[in-house]
Amino acid sequence: MASFALALGTATKNKDGKIIEAFFPTPTLNPSDSLIVALADVVKYEEGNQFFNVEASQCDAISAAFSEADQQLAASFAAKAATSNQPLVLVILANDEKPASIAEGFLKLQLISQRLAKPHTIVLDGIFGLLHNIAWTNQGPIDLPELAERQIEARLAGETLTVDCVDKFPKMVDYVVPAGVRIADTARVRLGAHVGEGTTVMHEGFINFNAGTEGVSMVEGRISAGVMVGNGSDIGGGASIMGTLSGGGQLVISIGENSLLGANAGLGFPLGNRCTIESGLYVTAGTKVSMLDAGGAEVETVKARDLAGKSDLLFRRNSLTGKIECLTNKSAVELNAELHANN
Repeated sequence: MASFALALGTATKNKDGKIIEAFFPTPTLNPSDSLIVALADVVKYEEGNQFFNVEASQCDAISAAFSEADQQLAASFAAKAATSNQPLVLVILANDEKPASIAEGFLKLQLISQRLAKPHTIVLDGIFGLLHNIAWTNQGPIDLPELAERQIEARLAGETLTVDCVDKFPKMVDYVVPAGVRIADTARVRLGAHVGEGTTVMHEGFINFNAGTEGVSMVEGRISAGVMVGNGSDIGGGASIMGTLSGGGQLVISIGENSLLGANAGLGFPLGNRCTIESGLYVTAGTKVSMLDAGGAEVETVKARDLAGKSDLLFRRNSLTGKIECLTNKSAVELNAELHANN
C-alpha cells in the first residue's frame, strides 16, 4: 500500500463548505505501509489520491497511528487538533499526480517550502488553474464573495479587517519559515517557494512558487516560477529570470553554482556554473552572441541557447559596437560572508 505523501492539517472553508486553503505543519513523504493501513482504518481510505474531512473524535486514533510510526511531531499536532474548532483535513496521496483538489495543491506547495521536495521533482501541473483568488487578511483567508460582508462585520465590531493581498498563493512565511534564511519583505516569497539555507531575500527580491534557491544566495531580483538557482549564486538588484508561466514556454531556466546575474540584467536560458551576466544585459535564448577567444578576437556567432548549461562564461555588451560578447569568466564570484550570515 505504498504512498507518495500524506498530512493532517487545518482547513479554511467558505460558506458553501468548500475548502479554500489548508495548512499542513507536519507532512510526510513516502509514509510506511503500516501508517497508511492504520490511517485507512480511521478514515475508511481505500486507494488513490484522496482528502478526508476529519472529526475531532478521530484525532486520538490518528495521533496513535502517527506515534506508532515514530512520527512524533505529527502525533503531537493530531492530539492538539482534537481540541480545535477549526475544520480538519487529512490528505493521502498514493501517487505523485496532477493535484485534483485545493487540499492536495496546498499540501504539495508546502512540501516544497518545507524543503521536503525540490521544484520540478513533484507534479504541480494545473495548480495555477486549480487555485482561485483569495483575500489574505489579518483574520485569515477569506473567499472573495464573502469579503465585503466580513469587512462590514469587522467595522461594526470596531475592528479593521486588513487585506494584505488578493492572490491564489499566500505568503510562504504564514505556513513555514525555513531554517537559516533572511527575508526582508515576506510578501515577496510565495508559498511553494524553495528557499535554501543561507539565502537572503532583500526587499525587492521575489521568489515564485515551484522555484527558488539551493543554498547560499543573495536575491535582490526576481526568481520566476519554475526557476532554480544554484548554491553560491546571486541575483542582482532589479534582475529578472524568465519563468515558465509567461515568456519562457516549457524551457526550464536555471542558474548553476557560484554565478552572478548583475543588477537589472535578465536571463532567458539555463546558465552554468561560475558564469556572470553583466549589469543591464538581458540575454534570451535567441540572443546572438559573439564568442571571443583568449586574445579578444571574435571566433564565431551563436545563439545563447547553444551555450545552455556551459560553465565559466562572462556575458557582456561591447560599449562601442553594441554586440553581445561571451568570453571566459576569469574571476569567480566571491560572496560577501557578512551579507550571507543569517543570524
